[in-house]
Amino acid sequence: MAIDRKKVIEQMSQIDMLPDENGIIEGFNVTVNQLPTDFWNAFAERLSSKSSVDMRFYKEYLLYNSAHECGYHTGYGIITSDEWNAVVGPMLEKIPEDILHGAFAVFTAWGWANTEIVELVPEERMVVRAYNYYEADIVDYGSSSKMSAYMVRGVCAAFMELAYAGPYDPKGKPVGTYECEQVKGIECGDSYGEFIVTKAKES
Repeated sequence: MAIDRKKVIEQMSQIDMLPDENGIIEGFNVTVNQLPTDFWNAFAERLSSKSSVDMRFYKEYLLYNSAHECGYHTGYGIITSDEWNAVVGPMLEKIPEDILHGAFAVFTAWGWANTEIVELVPEERMVVRAYNYYEADIVDYGSSSKMSAYMVRGVCAAFMELAYAGPYDPKGKPVGTYECEQVKGIECGDSYGEFIVTKAKES
């Protein structure tokens, strides 16, 4: 792997991305908003926990799918941005694997989750570990009865699609080519979150 993860995180963390008066941040070819993580965590927790077990499955899928679709388009913006080309671009040797490693380094630099790939079988399987992520604070540390890292889970699947599901499609048609399962969670008392991405099963 040619990506210097530490260097990417250090340099990307130094780029100022200040919000405007409405909390909107422009940068990396994307537009994002700045709201407290407590807001998003409370929204996801209320939506997913205040229902029957059967209904919770569908609500959690919607949270995951929202992150999946957002991660696909936002991820593409990041890896085609001037900032990416300046910092990560010169390190790229093995495509698209180095792009994947670089994308998770940027993900970490932005403070969303300290994530890294621990296993990668090109086009087939990816295992990502997250050593902290804002969704781990969805309830008191380690006390959740359910894994709740919907954002990390969706982004992992989306990044795999950007790497292996063909050219970027503005309509997001590749979304669903890969799926991600969370198998460990800090919110449930594990020491890290673990996410396994595989090809989606044909229905």
